[in-house]
Amino acid sequence: MSNEKKHNRPKYSLEFKQDARLVLEKGYSQQQAADHLGISQSALGRWVRAERKPAANASAVKKSCLNLSEHDELIRLRKENEQLRMEREILKKAAVFFAKETE
Repeated sequence: MSNEKKHNRPKYSLEFKQDARLVLEKGYSQQQAADHLGISQSALGRWVRAERKPAANASAVKKSCLNLSEHDELIRLRKENEQLRMEREILKKAAVFFAKETE
């Protein structure tokens, strides 16, 4: 058995992550903002970099680079898409079942 620790990162809402804009808009240092929000400086740094990417170089940014709100929307849409696929499969199976019942 290994003694490796699994690090569980806390999950934060998009609104909370967007508070990283304190660093960008208000001129706070990352350490001040992290202390104010009660999070680690490394987490805040990731969020700040994610928010800066689209604005810093909009024409040169790859299509695969998403800001936080786009990333959250992508995750939500993928979950919704999977749910709709499952519902469609259930309806297909139900249609086959009822078609056999009427024979």
